[in-house]
Amino acid sequence: MNQPIPFGAGRPTDTDRNDLTDVMRQVAHGDKHAFSALYDALAPLVFGIVLKVVRDRAQSEEVTQEVMIDLWRQAARYRPEAGAVRTWAATIAHRRAVDRVRSAQAATDREHAQAAREHTTAFDEVAEQVETRLESEQVRRCLRGLTELQRQAVTLAYYQGLTYREVAETLRTPLPTIKTRMRDGLIRLRDCMGVTT
Repeated sequence: MNQPIPFGAGRPTDTDRNDLTDVMRQVAHGDKHAFSALYDALAPLVFGIVLKVVRDRAQSEEVTQEVMIDLWRQAARYRPEAGAVRTWAATIAHRRAVDRVRSAQAATDREHAQAAREHTTAFDEVAEQVETRLESEQVRRCLRGLTELQRQAVTLAYYQGLTYREVAETLRTPLPTIKTRMRDGLIRLRDCMGVTT
């Protein structure tokens, strides 16, 4: 390959424009030597545009290579009447650079979101077990404070999952009496447990 033209080494002339159009036609037909000339002519321009957007030299070099490969692959799509080769290359370079920045930002946002989801307060299993035992002990103590009839009705309903009617049938007691016992028992439990409504 030839030595690259330094970026900003002069304005392209009409002759350069026509030459690059001819070179692009040759590249579209698969001419590797023409692509080498195109690379030498456009790589500094492309790199400069990408670097201004991406602001990281290593990533800018990667994006520049991607743009140059795009120019090789899309050479047949180039239409001289739509604009100069340099303008076309600059447009592709700018789009690729913006895509890289957006992609990097999206990856960073995903990482932050994942970290936030994974960050939870440490779970202390021993403390949880102790708290559960204390609550269970308090419930048992409060149940002992009920009358025998209230305790039976509440135990059947809440620990065995029976309905009011099933509790009444099991204890062979009228349904209104069971409802009253349960209501009174639950009020006493609530007061004993310190639950406020």
